[in-house]
Amino acid sequence: MSLPLRRHFAALACMAAVAFLSACTQPSLKTEDREADFHPADCPECQPVTQPDATLPGTPQTVAPPPDTTAPPLSPPSSIETPPKPAAGWRETAWEALPGWKNDETAAAWPAFRESCRVLARKPGWQEVCAAASALPAVLPDAEARRFFEQRFTPWQSIASDGTGQGIITGYYELLIRGSRQRSASAPWPILAPPDDLLTIDLGDAYPELKPAKLRGRVTGNKVVPYWTRAELEQRRDSGQLPARALLWANDPIDLFFLQVQGSGQVELPDGSRVRVGFADHNGHPYRSIGTWLIRQGELSAHQASMEGIRQWARRNPQRLGELLDSNPRYIFFRELPESDGGPIGAQGTPLHAGRSIAIDPAHIPLGAPVFLATTWPLSEEPLNRLVVAQDTGSAIKGAVRADFFWGFGPEAGAQAGKMKQQGRIWVLLPKAIAAGRAAGK
Repeated sequence: MSLPLRRHFAALACMAAVAFLSACTQPSLKTEDREADFHPADCPECQPVTQPDATLPGTPQTVAPPPDTTAPPLSPPSSIETPPKPAAGWRETAWEALPGWKNDETAAAWPAFRESCRVLARKPGWQEVCAAASALPAVLPDAEARRFFEQRFTPWQSIASDGTGQGIITGYYELLIRGSRQRSASAPWPILAPPDDLLTIDLGDAYPELKPAKLRGRVTGNKVVPYWTRAELEQRRDSGQLPARALLWANDPIDLFFLQVQGSGQVELPDGSRVRVGFADHNGHPYRSIGTWLIRQGELSAHQASMEGIRQWARRNPQRLGELLDSNPRYIFFRELPESDGGPIGAQGTPLHAGRSIAIDPAHIPLGAPVFLATTWPLSEEPLNRLVVAQDTGSAIKGAVRADFFWGFGPEAGAQAGKMKQQGRIWVLLPKAIAAGRAAGK
């Protein structure tokens, strides 16, 4: 694209952003902050349909139907990602206030923390503790790992905007789907790389107050227009005019949809080998839940709109599959990740660790920081208290007491993630140098 046209697009984008933001009393909090664009918390079909009642332990409680999200897509400013809100607040606490701290297998989080230090070591206040961590063995006994954190960190409880320390903890996982390197009758659904004509304008370059807001679109003639919706991309696929390269081809469109919801996963090829893919970009359109669409159409009840319920509906209604998927205009583009024995790559750029990594809101919790999480196992009152590391982010993970717990890879992890929506509390562990500055009001 020519330089004048780029400048023209940037000017239009900024004007649209200013108009859009001034018209909104509560702008969207979506930020461009992770490999996986959004977690299961973004959609009812990825959430459990029952939760334990607060007064009657173990009693199922039906979740109310999700709010109507069928409003027509907005004009180009709908793809603006507006800056996050400031932190709600932290409260310094003693180690004794952390429930189960002494009983946790603290050493299980040690590898995740050491990997996060590869990034944290470049940030002020973290150099000393990360240098000390790198000087220790990669594997430590629990007592030694616990002593390391107690001697070098101070716990701060994260407090929500309502003044409480209670929030919601959900779960996510890395799923497996089947596919192929070549398109075929059994694998006709493309897993696309980011298109060459997808433009992303960082509005913060021209207006710092809009940082990190971004706008996506494409150029047609001398005009900037929204990028193709999912329905339009599917039409172009059918006509052989895809604007992006297909990395792989999926066997099942519903599996591909849930791969986009999770943001990362593995694709099993016909020879049994596997390819890992991760989030690369999206088309800038808002996410619309297909579970909500089925509920609004009267096709499923809120109780039935689970992942498996949607799969069953799709098998019964193959002629309406396109209509179902096209109700969500957002489309996720992927990149192929290197072979690795570790987990998928999180927003920090380091591998996620099953049971020891969480996604957080970086407006409230530093990415890479160790965090003590106090919650319960899915659909249970059994405590799940453990040291984790904030290695990922997500568009649905917003707030000071909000986290997404990474369960790992495969069906068992998926079963746990799909059931998890628990109350919880969060303590951020800050190096003593940073904590002293906070305590002094610096």
